[in-house]
Amino acid sequence: MHRLIYTFFLLLSIGWANSQDLSITGTVLSDDQPLEFATVSLNEKKITYTDQEGRFVFNQLENGKYSIQLSYLGYIAHEEIIELGSENIDIQTTLKREPLNFDEIVVTGTKTFKRQTNSAVIVNVVDSKTLDNIQACNLSEGLKFQPGLRVETDCQTCNYTQLRMNGLAGGYSQILINGRPIFSPLTGLYGLEQIPVNMIDKIEVIRGGGSSLYGSSAIGGTVNILTKIPQENSITLNSMYQRINSQSNDMMLNGNGNWVTKKKNAGISLFMNQRNREIYDHNNDGFSELPKITNSSVGISTFFKPTDQQKIEVSLSRLYEYRYGGEITDLPAHLAMQSEERTHRVWMGSADYQINFSRASLILYSAFQNTSRDHYTGIFPDDPSEISQHLDNPPYGISNTSTLQSGLQFNYEFEDFMAGSNIFTLGAEYLLDDTYDEIPAYQYLIDQVTRDLGIFVQSDYEISPYLNLLTGVRMDHHNLVDPLIFSPRISLLYKFLQFGQVRLGYGTGFRAPQAFDTDLHIAFAGGGVSRVQLDPELKEERSESFNLSVNYDQPTENWIAGFTTEAFYTRLDDAFILKPIGEDEFGEQFRKENGQGATVQGLTLELRANYNRVLQLESGFTIQSSRFDQEVVYIDELEGLRAFIRTPDEYGFANLSFTPNNKFNFNLNYVYTGSMIIPHFAGAPNQDKDELFTTSPFSDLSSRIGYLFPLSQNISMELYGGVKNVLNSYQEQFDTGKNRDSNFVYGPSAPRSLYVGVKLML
Repeated sequence: MHRLIYTFFLLLSIGWANSQDLSITGTVLSDDQPLEFATVSLNEKKITYTDQEGRFVFNQLENGKYSIQLSYLGYIAHEEIIELGSENIDIQTTLKREPLNFDEIVVTGTKTFKRQTNSAVIVNVVDSKTLDNIQACNLSEGLKFQPGLRVETDCQTCNYTQLRMNGLAGGYSQILINGRPIFSPLTGLYGLEQIPVNMIDKIEVIRGGGSSLYGSSAIGGTVNILTKIPQENSITLNSMYQRINSQSNDMMLNGNGNWVTKKKNAGISLFMNQRNREIYDHNNDGFSELPKITNSSVGISTFFKPTDQQKIEVSLSRLYEYRYGGEITDLPAHLAMQSEERTHRVWMGSADYQINFSRASLILYSAFQNTSRDHYTGIFPDDPSEISQHLDNPPYGISNTSTLQSGLQFNYEFEDFMAGSNIFTLGAEYLLDDTYDEIPAYQYLIDQVTRDLGIFVQSDYEISPYLNLLTGVRMDHHNLVDPLIFSPRISLLYKFLQFGQVRLGYGTGFRAPQAFDTDLHIAFAGGGVSRVQLDPELKEERSESFNLSVNYDQPTENWIAGFTTEAFYTRLDDAFILKPIGEDEFGEQFRKENGQGATVQGLTLELRANYNRVLQLESGFTIQSSRFDQEVVYIDELEGLRAFIRTPDEYGFANLSFTPNNKFNFNLNYVYTGSMIIPHFAGAPNQDKDELFTTSPFSDLSSRIGYLFPLSQNISMELYGGVKNVLNSYQEQFDTGKNRDSNFVYGPSAPRSLYVGVKLML
């Protein structure tokens, strides 16, 4: 360890000693006018933005060659190679309008700034414009339109959601907020719906083992939610009303404000969101299929640049949610025939400090999340002898989870490295998760503290303009895992044509034997409540992942079109399984233990096209297989299965946007889900036996139309409306009554819903 620290400070001193007070300045124009807020990157590592005069500056540089990349949405990107001698250099560049391309600057694949086509790891992006087009209200709705991703609802009563990537369940996906893993196990249950869409600037997605750089639970992939940061002065107010299947109301109000100084060296961004959704009963049995939700959130993010080479970013958000599902009544939760009631209070925040040197950068960061929850999960008993006991000791519970993370990252660029260039990254981070969840009436308690110290090293070696080799290893010391865990990864990028890339990757990963989100969920089944307990002998789950992909985009003067095809293979050893272990006085019990192993493999095809920034299509389809080595029994007395439950072998999406001018916009989006197997416990009046149910394939088609009215030179208003789930392909085989199996739920998250809204932009 001391050698790593010594090497770190040695490299830091070298970078400081070689620094000279040279600078590159410039002006970016379009149609002979300054282009404000254009993105300017230096060696794909340092990023700044042009000011009102189209000016930018990079200071404290040493002599040598530099690559300046200039980009702006709707313009063709431009790159200049500059060689600094003993004097400063000032440049002037004009960006030309071109069709929209698919080559954004991303950060998640390598923890450094890279263009998508230069990243050895595939990074998909969902930007804020796409989130508006599909009328997403929260993160859960915004993740449906990415290749290999599927968002599902897993409880008929409380409607918690989870994200599945490449055929793996939610616990295999690492969700990051601004690159930090503060999405705790408890937040994973409801957090996808608690994060409002107007908090998000863009979402970066990595599928498969290439995300092992981020530690435990990144086996299936990584989703990095990048929150809004101020880039220009603006105020946006948005109000939407939604009518759910002509029965229930859903109201949302949100706003954003951004302010930056004239010198672009400081800024502040604010957001607020308020949502009120009424409870919804689809089968008219007096019990809900969609819970009542009251959600409010506020947040602030700010940045300050003490100098051109230093940046401080701070963010703080508070999320509040009340959620109730079950019998539709005005009585307290414990007097309802069956209900789940949740009150969440979530705080999350982060602070980052970055300083750039001539060929190096240092990042210090810290982040936290705390969730406090009051909750109730219960069934009012039928037996008179049990009623008094229920009233004296109703199953209310409390939860409190905290996540703390801190770390540092050092990047150093070697310009002449074995005939190429190389960016070395060295970092260390500490992660603490404290999970407490208790329901005294059920004798249910999870009290777990996990600590993980991770050290990672990475080499991003550009062998030539056509060949890039990304290698790295992460070492984790986890308090629930006995030996140190080393997770290597290697990815090779070959640019076989000007616009084509082939990628080959390998990585390993692990999941610690800790309680994950689904382990904290208490479901109704067979007239009681089902709970999960951890096997005392549970050990970590290991993985090996391989992927091979081909990516090609062909631009012309008026359009750009392309495709990506990816083959993936993941091998799980000592895979976690849920084994039924019988009933107690409260209901079904399951134990999470290690199975023999499992294999997940498949193929994803992505197609995309954009015509003259008027018509854009994005689509993806996945064919995959998820199988255990041996059969797993999910319900006693029924045969086991090798196939993963709740995992279709085919699923896909399509998203079509039509924008003929800067006033009118139209969107159609579609999600397809193939058949899958779901355990179905008896107990409801309509279900008298346990079974393994095979669903039919289903589709979810939605639309949106909007028109922008300029009210003045600086104020505009958009009126919009649309239909979600146009075909109304909602689940019809819901259980009825208080003894229903709440986990027997599938299909689109909501029935047909009509919505209208107004957005004011200043």
